[in-house]
Amino acid sequence: MKVMNNVLRFPLVLLLACTGLVGCVAQQPLPLYRLDNGVVEIPEQQGEAAVLLGPVSLADYLQRDALLQRLPDGSIAADPQQARWAGSLKEDVDQLLLRQLATQLKTQKVEAAPAGEGFAPDVQIELAITRLDSGPQHPAVLEAQWRLIDAQGKRQGSRLVRLQEEHQGSVSDQVQAQSRLLQRLSTLLAQAVEPVLLARKAPKPQAKAPARRNESDGPRLKAIEPLRTDLEVFRF
Repeated sequence: MKVMNNVLRFPLVLLLACTGLVGCVAQQPLPLYRLDNGVVEIPEQQGEAAVLLGPVSLADYLQRDALLQRLPDGSIAADPQQARWAGSLKEDVDQLLLRQLATQLKTQKVEAAPAGEGFAPDVQIELAITRLDSGPQHPAVLEAQWRLIDAQGKRQGSRLVRLQEEHQGSVSDQVQAQSRLLQRLSTLLAQAVEPVLLARKAPKPQAKAPARRNESDGPRLKAIEPLRTDLEVFRF
């Protein structure tokens, strides 16, 4: 009877051990990642230029918490280790670009759309990011399009870009590569914005006054002499 109890007790202990192991596995924290803002030096002065960033849109497939991986066949799937973004990827992108633009344009007058009350931008950047992904065997790729709008609401240029960055393959390396792509994008945006900001400082051409006529420009018509009325009239 004692042997039978020991036999029955062993499967129960094994079941409890397995249950505890599953519980430990389930409680393991999920890996979370954020974009790297890179080297930023926010200017102490407000600066002269005022820049409005936005609206900034991300492709539909990027609007999720899961960190996506591009597979060898080109398809996209969630990371098998359940890696996730720590918060909103959209907000991370906005903050990275804002800080980079402030650093490169040397101004603190940089806001994300919609603009706050009383904020009058000298230039607005409308940005659409249509691709931002990578994979263990695929480089990080960013595809985007932007438009620049000046203070008068006139379009001052647009551009399509495709950037690529190599990495070592791990999820951490991929996030770093994607961060570097966004930093490179901010550099291109700053270079495109600078001519628009310089144009607003250029003095506006003034209307020229009509040139005065010099005596050497040519002969003038003689003034018409008045008719003489003191002539005598003879009658026959």
